Amino acid sequence: MTLTTQFYTILSMIGMGSYLGAALDTYQFFLNRPKRAGWIVFMNDLLFWVIQALLFFYVLFYVNEGELRLYAFLAILCGFAAYQSLFKHLYMRLLKMTVHMVIQTYRLVVRLIQVFVVKPALFLFHLLIMTLLFFWKGCLAVLKISWKIIWIPIRWIGQLLWRMVPKNVKSFLHASFKHIEGFYKKIKNTKQRIKSWIDYFKKKEDE
Repeated sequence: MTLTTQFYTILSMIGMGSYLGAALDTYQFFLNRPKRAGWIVFMNDLLFWVIQALLFFYVLFYVNEGELRLYAFLAILCGFAAYQSLFKHLYMRLLKMTVHMVIQTYRLVVRLIQVFVVKPALFLFHLLIMTLLFFWKGCLAVLKISWKIIWIPIRWIGQLLWRMVPKNVKSFLHASFKHIEGFYKKIKNTKQRIKSWIDYFKKKEDE
C-alpha cells in the first residue's frame, strides 16, 4: 500500500467517522426509542449497524481494496470525535429545522389540496346529486300529471262503454267474477288447511 493510498484511507475513514456520528444522531432522532417496543428497537438497531458496516466496507474497498489496518480504526474514532465536538450541535439544529420545514410544507400541501381539490370536488358532487334529485322529482311530477290527464278520458270512455254493455252481459260478467272470487277463496282455504295439517303432523313428530 503506497503512502498516497494510506493518506486517502485515513481521510476517508475520518469522513466516515464523522458520517457515523451524524447517521447515529439521525437514527436516534427518528427512532424515538422510549416509545418503541423492544423487539422493534432490536431489529432497527441490527439493520442500522449492518448497513453502516456495509457502507464502511464499500468505502474501504473503493479506497484501498478492502485492506483493514489499525490506523483506519483510529481515523474513524478521530472523525467521530471531531463530529461530536465540532459539528453535532450545528447538525442537530439543521436536522430539526429541516424536519420542521418538511412538516410545514406537507401541511401546506394538504391544506392546498383540500381547498383547491377536495372541497371543489365535494361541491360539484353535491351539486350533481341535487340536480339529479331535482330532475327525478320533476320527472315524477310530469308523469303524475300525464297519467291523470290520460286516465280521465280513459275512465270516461270505460264508463261510457260499460253503460252501453247489455244488462244480460253485465249480469254474466258479475256472476263470472263472483265465481272466480269464490274459486280463489276455496283455493286459499285449501292451502290453509294443508298448512295446518302439516303443522299438526310436525308437532306430533316432535312429541
